[in-house]
Amino acid sequence: MCTYTTEKIDITGSGKGAEGWFALSDATVYYDHPVHAMAEHTLNIDFRNPAHGPAARVAVELTAESARALVAAIEAALAAVPPALVS
Repeated sequence: MCTYTTEKIDITGSGKGAEGWFALSDATVYYDHPVHAMAEHTLNIDFRNPAHGPAARVAVELTAESARALVAAIEAALAAVPPALVS
């Protein structure tokens, strides 16, 4: 069953696609059927910059377990950074 719950956020960063690096402007996160991953449902993240056309996109499909592990790893990595370095 799909929830159709979608979270969209503005982000600042860079992504690497088929044509090289490009600036990222937003990310969309949703739980749905994957296109490529071998799982019934995945947490899907699209990192994009629509101003640069459809090629300016990096897509990720993660199992729920992998997505939770990624969240924990991101939180741990950020927690280890001295506060003066995180703006």
